Amino acid sequence: MKFASLLFILLATTFVYSQEININLSGMVFNSGEDSVFISQLYGNTYNDHVGEVLSEDGSFSFDTTLPSADYYVLRFGQKHLNVILRQDSDIKVYGDGANINEFSNFIGSDESTALNEYLRILQRWTSIRDNATAQIQADPAKKEQINQATSIEFNKFRGDQQKFVSQHQNSAALYPVLSQIDIKNDFASYEAIVKQLNIGFTEAPTVKSVQANYIKLRDERAANDPLGAGKDAPDFEEMKIDGTMMKLSDLRGSVVLLDFWASWCKPCRNENPTVVRAYEKYGAEGFTVMSVSLDKSKEAWAAAIEKDGLVWPNHVSDLKQWSSRVGKIYGVSGIPFTVLIDREGKIIGTKLRGQELEQELHRIFGH
Repeated sequence: MKFASLLFILLATTFVYSQEININLSGMVFNSGEDSVFISQLYGNTYNDHVGEVLSEDGSFSFDTTLPSADYYVLRFGQKHLNVILRQDSDIKVYGDGANINEFSNFIGSDESTALNEYLRILQRWTSIRDNATAQIQADPAKKEQINQATSIEFNKFRGDQQKFVSQHQNSAALYPVLSQIDIKNDFASYEAIVKQLNIGFTEAPTVKSVQANYIKLRDERAANDPLGAGKDAPDFEEMKIDGTMMKLSDLRGSVVLLDFWASWCKPCRNENPTVVRAYEKYGAEGFTVMSVSLDKSKEAWAAAIEKDGLVWPNHVSDLKQWSSRVGKIYGVSGIPFTVLIDREGKIIGTKLRGQELEQELHRIFGH
């Protein structure tokens, strides 16, 4: 895959209102083999040129111009380009070797453009390795296992570099190309996290607005198809309490309920328990309660953990069947801790709320 096509398959969907920006973009790129330079945007494999000028003999150029909006652009030399992020009043200088502009370029005045191209180099290296491995397997299928093992090692290195990049560039516009490497169907949480960061870091860009609109559409579709989606009725059930009596989830109707799946043997669950205890202490008198569903096997271990962690609410239930828990199956629990926050009418507010996210949601509900 060409470097040019790795990033800017921009989302030309619905019209998004944008405001013109004034920018200054100058510098020198030698050895380009071209006599002109353009500020463009890339749609698929097609450049949309906004403004261009003749290159000086030494490759210098200077744009003091107006563009349609703050957004992702490319500085184009023929069929080669550099990616650049342009905002209102951007004043950026670019230097590079046009013979290998993807590897040898320098931005002054735009750390986010530097970061963007840094990630694209990481992505390009992995893409080349992957495509080369595919070609080798096609040429010699007998070496498939050997090649796949070597490629898997390289992929893990790429993922490590990707995760490091994301952690070092939080809320940066440079995160945009990371979206192309996320399996949205199987890792919607990572996709959602990047979209939210882009919406903080570059909310005025039409490209980010389109990304946000697409995210909202996918989120709403998932919620509509998710039996635990926000606004859906929380499936009712009846289960045995630790004292041997039975209770239903619907017995708590009228309260805001945190349905909390946990177990005494689950360290992350035990680490999360202080957050739940604080929430109960803070909002319990205002109509908040917890219903804890244990995936334990031993009643003794279950009871001991309740006492040790100070889980003072009375709603503790379990059939002591661990991963075969009937309630766990009803709620599709595949890992713990797992929570479902339910409103006073028995409708789901959200799932997997933990730590600060749980605290923020309860603050929103109770107003403090």
